[in-house]
Amino acid sequence: MLEKLKNHKATDRVMVYIKSLNDIRNVGLLIFLIIVLLVTWSGVRVVQDNYDWQKKISVLKQQNEIKQMENANLALRNKYLETDEYLELVARKQYNKALPGETMLIVPKAVALKHAVDNPVVEEPKIESIEGTGSKYERNFNAWLDFLFR
Repeated sequence: MLEKLKNHKATDRVMVYIKSLNDIRNVGLLIFLIIVLLVTWSGVRVVQDNYDWQKKISVLKQQNEIKQMENANLALRNKYLETDEYLELVARKQYNKALPGETMLIVPKAVALKHAVDNPVVEEPKIESIEGTGSKYERNFNAWLDFLFR
């Protein structure tokens, strides 16, 4: 009997809600809420789209600045290639030419390398592995000791 009363109350609530839809004020309020939600959703989408477009615009502006800098570098390089200093360096290096009054000495590569100073090769320090020694706590302790005292 108690269950019948509980079920009866639940169905009464549903029936009251359905009957309230017959009132024009409730229907108008429901339509107004739906319109507000749609306008809000549209506004959020517009803000998100604007944010995405702004990101794309900033990326393109950065790429444009990079291209302008590359063009400026190429223009400077072209100016350098037109100078007399560059032409002199090319003549000396590629064509074995010299200015009047200068004497050219041609040194074989083997002789030049024989008297060159060797740069010592710097070896990278070896990192000792502590993974295989002891338990997890012991390895952690050893790692801290290595970090603090080396």
